[in-house]
Amino acid sequence: MKQLTKAEEEVMQLLWQLDEANVAAIIEQLPEPKPAYNTISTIIRILENKEFVSHRKQGKGYIYFPLVKKEEYSNQSLNKLMNNYFNGSFRNMVSFFVKKNDMDIKDLESILKELDQKK
Repeated sequence: MKQLTKAEEEVMQLLWQLDEANVAAIIEQLPEPKPAYNTISTIIRILENKEFVSHRKQGKGYIYFPLVKKEEYSNQSLNKLMNNYFNGSFRNMVSFFVKKNDMDIKDLESILKELDQKK
């Protein structure tokens, strides 16, 4: 799966949230200052070329919708992060986040319970 730029990922986050939308609806959800219509339209075309998004015709315009599920992309991104920065070790990654984010014992216990349930 291809990686997304920050702008592409921002648009994808909105499409995952909205399920489907036209360019105007996506722009409406973005913070000020709003990007130009052509900018978002170009990002959508790039996402279509990367096979993250498809469209259907509605009236004179198009409605865009995600082809890639958020969970699928999240999983791939997390694996890439783990492999590139933590030598492929989930333990090293979790340890890093626990140390850097002053994770509270209750949060850690909750995570451990979830992991035990998946076994």
